[in-house]
Amino acid sequence: MDILHCDLNNFYASVEQAINPQLKGKFVAVSGNPATRSGIILAKNTAAKQMGVKTGEAIWEAKQKCPQLVCVPPHFEYYSHFSKRVREIYEQYTDRVEGFGLDECWLDVTHSKIFGTPFEIAEKLRSEVRQKTGLTISVGVSFTKTFAKLGSDLKKPDATTVISRENFKKVVWPLSVGEMLFIGPHTSQKLNAMGIFTLGDLAMADTDLLRKRFGIVGERLKNCALGLDCEEVRRADVHREIKSVGHGTTALRDMTCYKDAETVLCVLSEMVATRLRRYGMYGSVVHVDIRRNDLTHEAKQKTVPKTFVAKEIYNAGKELLHSIWRGGADKPLRSLSVNVSALSDVSSGVQMALWEEKNEKQQQLEFSLDKIRKKFGFDAIGTANTLHNDLVSKNMASEEDLLPFKR
Repeated sequence: MDILHCDLNNFYASVEQAINPQLKGKFVAVSGNPATRSGIILAKNTAAKQMGVKTGEAIWEAKQKCPQLVCVPPHFEYYSHFSKRVREIYEQYTDRVEGFGLDECWLDVTHSKIFGTPFEIAEKLRSEVRQKTGLTISVGVSFTKTFAKLGSDLKKPDATTVISRENFKKVVWPLSVGEMLFIGPHTSQKLNAMGIFTLGDLAMADTDLLRKRFGIVGERLKNCALGLDCEEVRRADVHREIKSVGHGTTALRDMTCYKDAETVLCVLSEMVATRLRRYGMYGSVVHVDIRRNDLTHEAKQKTVPKTFVAKEIYNAGKELLHSIWRGGADKPLRSLSVNVSALSDVSSGVQMALWEEKNEKQQQLEFSLDKIRKKFGFDAIGTANTLHNDLVSKNMASEEDLLPFKR
């Protein structure tokens, strides 16, 4: 296979500069609201990055490093628009274009030889994207999706990197294991504890030991390091299957007791249930994740009968919360998230227990809430404890989550 990975450089900040010429030549960051605890850096341009500005840090910290930093709020509608325009360019060269967030795509150009070699196609794409959108891309050219992604990360901005069957051991194997897709900090630490520090170490590691420590995932990671990742690029008209639906938030103040946490949990459960119903999906695994104010972290999940009802998600979440956090006897919570997985289509049916009268009435109630919220907004109606609280931003439900990729 001949695969490209195209990564839009500093995408969010670059779009802001493209739509606002006054930002040209300045240190730019996309950030949350400085007046709330969401006042963090979500993305930055190359100039700000060179001054030491980092994604995820507080705005005040960033401005200490770069006093001239211009912070702008996110404009998701513009990011979506530019992402679509760039993807249309990609689809002129191949029908196998698989998105990975708004700013990244894999392209399979194995059968696109009419446009030249994979390297030549990469160069054409860089030029065309720059001319038509004002944005730049870095492109990795390789024979697997994993190595193509690595290639696009190696040279930024506006560059092409080739990782071939002939040079991958020289280029890839000296890199630390954390550079490879899907190996996060925790997995890196576990691999390091096994004496595996580089991708070359991973490629040469004992398969049985990896399987014992990580299960089938360990063997897959080794195969990726060996260049044996055979996953195909999805066609442009095939979308990723929704695996889970979740919401999380950092509270406006620390949650110091069960009442605080349950208020936030209730809001999040309603948001998750609303999205499940919108997608026409049931879920049967509820997962709760907490982070204390000392940044320690706990998570737990449980299986429940298929549901898209907020009350049932909340009840399961409340049980999980009480099992991993001791309320006022524990450290205060900084953030909380709720996730529902093991999804199935509503047309697949549910167990009869779901159709007991009380559950049917609750479903009817929540569908009525959906109609009101669709017309007047999510915060137009809700339980008393969720409508009047100082923990959750009033417009949280209308804000999209921005989860920047690791850089």
